[in-house]
Amino acid sequence: MNDAYEVDDNDISTLVDNDQLQEELERTFGHCHDDFDESFDYNSRRSEKVLWLVALLSAIFIAAEFTGGFFAASLAIMTDAGHMLSDLLSFIISIVAIRTARHPANKKLSFGYDRAEVLGALISIIILWVLTAVLVLLAIQRICNGTYDVDPMIMLITASAGVAFNIIMAIVLYVGKAGHAHSHGGGSHGHSHGNGGNVNVRAALIHVLGDLIQSIGVLISAIIIKFTGFQIADPICTFFFSIIVLFTTIHVIRDIFYVLMEASPRHMDYNVIKQDLSSIDGVLSVHDLRLWSLNMDKTALSVHLAIENSENALSIVNGARDLVRRKHGISLSTVQVEEFDKTMNSCDKCIH
Repeated sequence: MNDAYEVDDNDISTLVDNDQLQEELERTFGHCHDDFDESFDYNSRRSEKVLWLVALLSAIFIAAEFTGGFFAASLAIMTDAGHMLSDLLSFIISIVAIRTARHPANKKLSFGYDRAEVLGALISIIILWVLTAVLVLLAIQRICNGTYDVDPMIMLITASAGVAFNIIMAIVLYVGKAGHAHSHGGGSHGHSHGNGGNVNVRAALIHVLGDLIQSIGVLISAIIIKFTGFQIADPICTFFFSIIVLFTTIHVIRDIFYVLMEASPRHMDYNVIKQDLSSIDGVLSVHDLRLWSLNMDKTALSVHLAIENSENALSIVNGARDLVRRKHGISLSTVQVEEFDKTMNSCDKCIH
């Protein structure tokens, strides 16, 4: 296989000195980061504001729920309040992660802090798992000891308020999750949708949905206790709905796993991107195409393009970068061109 196309000194001089060519390329293709970074920063700040609002609502209700749980002597309410307290901590972690992700790249972290958001979401989910395990153990302990002494009326009022608060917070987070990035430039418009919005807002929504399920469980147990006197319903509902909460985290954990493993984004079609690159005039072969997620919103790409005419190398590189940015929303791309060799069609490594 031939080595990658090399630019000689005369070519370098021509590229550097020809200001007219550079200006034309800039007008044609634009800068590769500006539009995407602006939209990413907008979505990041939007997500942060949403999380601050939800954190404030959580803090208000946590105080009310702990008070109600204390006077009702209800384990279900106290555990629900503890669950929300862990959520508040997770919201704060997520806010810190989002702020950290906006820090610029440096020599040590050349990709920047983009994955701080993913790590923040992972910590948030782990906290939820740990707390759920504790709640299940407390429920089992209460069942084994037979210690039931709850006030069903206070429990009913507090649980009803909990359902209402969690519905409000879920709506706020769902609206905040719906934002998506757009990329503008030249005479065309393109946009890309990530995996459902900022991962920390998604994790927060999972927490709140878990709280909502927990609050509904508390409400059901309060109704059962009030009208039947069956007080064991308090720990049973805590146990049952805590297990349900765990299953609500599966999708977020899956997406976090894919990002940390640098998998191709699920919303992008590898074959379509390869076909689009192959359709560029002058490109004879596309190989070593790599797609990976920096976070839930940013995708990186690297690819080798085998070309027939080295004189068109610069325009082909810029055309390829412009194509993946505008059509597929990929702002970070590395394109290497090389002279086409017939052996590329039979080389296993070049085929992929």
